[in-house]
Amino acid sequence: MKARFPIPLLTVLILSIPAAFLLTSCDARQEPAAAAFGETAAYRDAALPTQERVADLLSLMTLQEKAAQTAQVARDYLNNPGDLRTYGIGSLLSGGGSVPRSNTPEGWADMIDSYQKRALESRLAIPILYAADAVHGHNNLVGATIFPHNIGLGAAGDEELVERIARATALETVATGVHWNFAPCAAVPRDERWGRTYEGFSEDTELTARLTAAAVRGYQGGGPGTPGFLLATVKHFVADGGTAGGVDQGDFTGSAAELREIHLPPYRAAIDAGAGSIMPSFSSWRGNKVHGSRELLTDLLRTEMGFSGLVVSDWAAVRQLPGDASDQILAAFEAGVDMFMLPDGHEQFIRQTVELVEDGRMAEAVLDRAVRRILTVKFDMGLFENPMADRSSTGTIGSPAHRELAREAVRRSAVLLKNDGEVLPLEDGIRIGVAGARADDLGSQCGGWTITWQGKTGDITEGTTVLEALMERLGADKVEYSESGDFNVPVDIVIAVVGETPYAEFEGDRESLALPDSDIQLIDRLAAGPAPLVTLLISGRPMIVTDELELSDAFLALWLPGTEGAGVADILAGTPPTGRLPHSWPASMDQVPVNDGDRQEPLFPLGYGLSW
Repeated sequence: MKARFPIPLLTVLILSIPAAFLLTSCDARQEPAAAAFGETAAYRDAALPTQERVADLLSLMTLQEKAAQTAQVARDYLNNPGDLRTYGIGSLLSGGGSVPRSNTPEGWADMIDSYQKRALESRLAIPILYAADAVHGHNNLVGATIFPHNIGLGAAGDEELVERIARATALETVATGVHWNFAPCAAVPRDERWGRTYEGFSEDTELTARLTAAAVRGYQGGGPGTPGFLLATVKHFVADGGTAGGVDQGDFTGSAAELREIHLPPYRAAIDAGAGSIMPSFSSWRGNKVHGSRELLTDLLRTEMGFSGLVVSDWAAVRQLPGDASDQILAAFEAGVDMFMLPDGHEQFIRQTVELVEDGRMAEAVLDRAVRRILTVKFDMGLFENPMADRSSTGTIGSPAHRELAREAVRRSAVLLKNDGEVLPLEDGIRIGVAGARADDLGSQCGGWTITWQGKTGDITEGTTVLEALMERLGADKVEYSESGDFNVPVDIVIAVVGETPYAEFEGDRESLALPDSDIQLIDRLAAGPAPLVTLLISGRPMIVTDELELSDAFLALWLPGTEGAGVADILAGTPPTGRLPHSWPASMDQVPVNDGDRQEPLFPLGYGLSW
């Protein structure tokens, strides 16, 4: 078919159409006068109450602009950054391993500011919220302080310590332009086969509730709009730690009473502590996905528990709901989701959301409710007045003070399970043999969610390995290292460092919690030698080590200690260990799952820990 108009005339006609109309061709309502979006618009007046500013801005927004505000796009899926300006997208995130070309504090802040500038060029100049998973420090950033994962902090059991760590994390993270943190994890892991066990503090509900609230207080500091505020996200609502078989994204089949008694209290504590955001779980309750459950996300979370903040979906989790894409979006909105972590396909999402309203399948009031919550957070945080990265705390990133805090956390999280013959602490002047690949592996110490999503072995960031720390503490001439345990000189005591290879989420689900064969063989060989054997276990959960523990003279559970291996050396050299097990420790796989009060006899009970 030939064009009705000559091409030059068609071009003129298209260019003469207001850009806002082209962007909202699905929305037939009259556009407000352009002057309303100038400096005199009420929503731009910082002196007005947030509620008034939100109402004014909402009244000016087209359907497309509202839909775009509920979209959260992963930055590495944003093929055209200009879409921030074109659509007015509400949020961007960096998933695990999603980093700027220059993975430095300046590189992060420059990258996020560049996205923010594009967002501020949109018709209404609404700033974006930038999010990341800073779950044990600003763990995507090379050189940031990496603290012990939550399971280790559960072993330390100190609210004040957790709050200080969260505050330090907030300062390091906010300095790079990130506003929103997908932490803390409030899961109560009840089956160690689950690959996210280390993200939870403990199998104990009360301990988890106390430490979750402390983390929220630390991240959010003095509250929205104060320096160093990092919006906390408590996740994953609810009972993600209780899925059958410890299967990630699986089904919690327990009763309502079990859900309320074991898995819900940490969320109550977090809400009481002022948590600004909550993330639903990928998992289901009795076969119904949480992301589509109005019973859980509205009736329970909002109506009964009084949560008034922002609900953000997990990564593409809405796509696991029944039906086609429009059905999924509708179900999630009506259940109570406000922000959709897509992470891709934002154009389609925006279009389908607009169509849901225009076709009468979803009331515009439902969309307005979600947008109102998003805008409230942005206004309360002061993003409209101060949208760019606050780099004032850049000097705290990987600072000596924060590394010392992490070292303290390592000391306090280690749990001494055995110390026959009082081989620990190490005597002065003796020669130490250190064996095992993980003794000099910073990546294994840090575990998953470190620089990359799954984590990886090797020298992945800045820090001190256990071996380096022992050499520094005891003297390099007193420490002999052999990965295989074949030492060239006689040693007085042998330290074997064994454990898990880094993993995250479903990649870490396991049917067996036995050590790798290479570690088992190493311990067997070293135990047959003349020197006493001290075994250090680096892991994200209790492992089946009954035989290895029997062969060892001393045994320490280090969990995933992070970058500051010096804390391990402190204990070996004399600092009394104070950590207590945050989980019941199974004697065999036949006992898994094992939890306090279930009438099993674990190898070690919840709360166990020796000292000297």
